[in-house]
Amino acid sequence: MKEMVNEMPKPIIEVENLTKKYIDGEIEKYALDNVSLKVYENEFLVILGGSGSGKSTLLNIIGGMDNLDDGKVIVKGKDITKLNNKDLTLYRKDDIGFVYQFYNLLPELTVIQNITLAPGARDKKKAEELLNSVGLSDKENKYPYQLSGGEQQRVAIARAINKNSNILLCDEPTGALDSQAGRQVLELLEKLHKEGKTIVLVTHIKDIARLADRIITIKDSKIISEEENKNKISIDEVSW
Repeated sequence: MKEMVNEMPKPIIEVENLTKKYIDGEIEKYALDNVSLKVYENEFLVILGGSGSGKSTLLNIIGGMDNLDDGKVIVKGKDITKLNNKDLTLYRKDDIGFVYQFYNLLPELTVIQNITLAPGARDKKKAEELLNSVGLSDKENKYPYQLSGGEQQRVAIARAINKNSNILLCDEPTGALDSQAGRQVLELLEKLHKEGKTIVLVTHIKDIARLADRIITIKDSKIISEEENKNKISIDEVSW
């Protein structure tokens, strides 16, 4: 009988010995100190940590928006730390979607214009379908100031996934929201994960971490634990 071989999940992101330093007065400090991790395809991973722990810096480096002092970041088999400025711009445009805490919508543009602003994301029909999928089909001609915080964040997520990226990097996406709007955003991210997106979410809220497949905890610029989440909770159980 032929022996069955269990294939290991495929890493879509690999961070190896990542170090990032900064100067505080005359003292050199670590924002990240020899950090290594893997993110697997179609995984929902949470990076949990307090303010100043290094979690947002880590996400920004994976997203190609911050530099590093040492180490490697390999995304889809490509070492992004070796890319020139032009290729790094293409990486940010094509390979990842980024969701920020404070939406970053352009106030002078309508919802549909914000979603179709980026090159390669200007298909209005697709944008309208995305708006429908995030429950905002009636808001396409509204301006950001006419939307609630939760609605603005859902527009930001629609904009991020309009680039056809299968990786979403989310930096405290519920941080500026009340509990009801926060739950709506988490429901959307959970839906996108079930549809095949790989999601890396940074948060300081332990209950949000308990929604994930796997939890990495970072403290004082170092990863202190990494665990498979065997006791997932529902979004309704998240405390704010």
